[in-house]
Amino acid sequence: MQKNGKNVPGVIIAGLRGGSGKTVISLGITAAWKEKGFKVSSFKKGPDYIDAGWLSKAAGRPCYNLDTFLCSTATVKQSYIEHSKNCDICVVEGNRGLYDGIDTDGSTSTAELAKLLGLPVLLVLDCTKATRTMAALVLGCIKFDPDIRIVGAILNRVAGKRHEQKVRVNIEKFCNIPVFGALPKLDADDFPERHMGLVTSEEHAFSDKAIQAALQIVRDNVDLNGLYDVLVPDESSVDTITEEIREVTLENRHAGPERVTIGVIRDSAFQFYYPDNIEALRKLGAKIVFISPLKETSIPDVDAIYMGGGFPETHAPELAQNQRFRDSLKRVSEKGLPIYAECGGLIFLGQSIRLEDQVYPMSGVFPIRFGLCKTPQGHGYTKVKVVHENPFFKTGEILKGHEFRYSSILAIDYTEDEMAFRMERGKGIIDKKDGFFKQNTFGTYTHLHALGALSWAPSLIEKAMAYKISKS
Repeated sequence: MQKNGKNVPGVIIAGLRGGSGKTVISLGITAAWKEKGFKVSSFKKGPDYIDAGWLSKAAGRPCYNLDTFLCSTATVKQSYIEHSKNCDICVVEGNRGLYDGIDTDGSTSTAELAKLLGLPVLLVLDCTKATRTMAALVLGCIKFDPDIRIVGAILNRVAGKRHEQKVRVNIEKFCNIPVFGALPKLDADDFPERHMGLVTSEEHAFSDKAIQAALQIVRDNVDLNGLYDVLVPDESSVDTITEEIREVTLENRHAGPERVTIGVIRDSAFQFYYPDNIEALRKLGAKIVFISPLKETSIPDVDAIYMGGGFPETHAPELAQNQRFRDSLKRVSEKGLPIYAECGGLIFLGQSIRLEDQVYPMSGVFPIRFGLCKTPQGHGYTKVKVVHENPFFKTGEILKGHEFRYSSILAIDYTEDEMAFRMERGKGIIDKKDGFFKQNTFGTYTHLHALGALSWAPSLIEKAMAYKISKS
């Protein structure tokens, strides 16, 4: 087998809908192949951080997001090639249903990603209270787009051997594809759910146990050898890297003696980071220092701070108790340290967050008071236009991202020119506005991907360089 990123076997694991069980099966297959000694490269289709975190844990290496809304198709293809070239096999977990996208053409769907990468599809079928009908659904998926190569299926949530046999025989007879396994219903204790999906692997106290549970159930119920044998790479996916791909490559133009240090706020409260974002900063010459607001009491000597999202609400008491860190963050912000924060990071920059009847103080950098709701307050892809001068983006820029939040704005004190973004798609902070900033501190609900928002990493580096020079 050639390991050049173009001939590495790979598979996209897809479902007929969200919640069909493809994440647990993807985890189990990834962990099982890793156990066999394979170097497994894992990917998550779409912007999701949580599933990617679990896949990273199962593979023992970073999981990369592939998203054709956030990034160009050339960039997505190059990312897949680059991050799979030194591996033995690739596992790509799809999202939602196989053909679900943002429009009737199915653009941004898992199916379109499969065609882009030339990868076969393994269908995960939730067989709850259905038998022969599952064959009709699979046949529909096969006929719907003949360019999609569905190589097999795994049955999920079967009620027993009799149920499994009925579904298996019908699929193999009418769809002419193999069934590689059948899984019973999993105990909810193995993978507790919160919000729209799984809890993060960092938050789950039994994450290793959960991965082992997925591994064991796949080991016991899936024909991994048979699945591996059908994963013959599609040679049509081997393309010369285009000019568009070369344009998005981040060069090490800032590497050398003028190196900057960027503090990344990361612990169990803040862990939503695309590996590509951290790598983009490193490629531009940044030394990355990880900082924990849960464990540390002050901000170290850094030239900028990047604060990702997460679930600060689940750690609100601990964050509130660490007053020394909160005060330190506010002080460096007032001194002009460049700070870029997304979603959960934005909340931590606010005055407080209310959880039921309890109010927990945050860092107090922004005059925003947050609450928490039981239903999503912003969910899906975003598109913003930069309409006001700000520390990080040029006016007139169009940026694509995504938002997913349960937090709400209880109170905010701002002027129009303190909101950099006008939302062309999505909700933002308030009244279709996002990107709140004061001095060099910037907070937004919109998550950006560095390979899609090409100005993000260079602008953060440039602000860090300017701040470093100002200190000398």
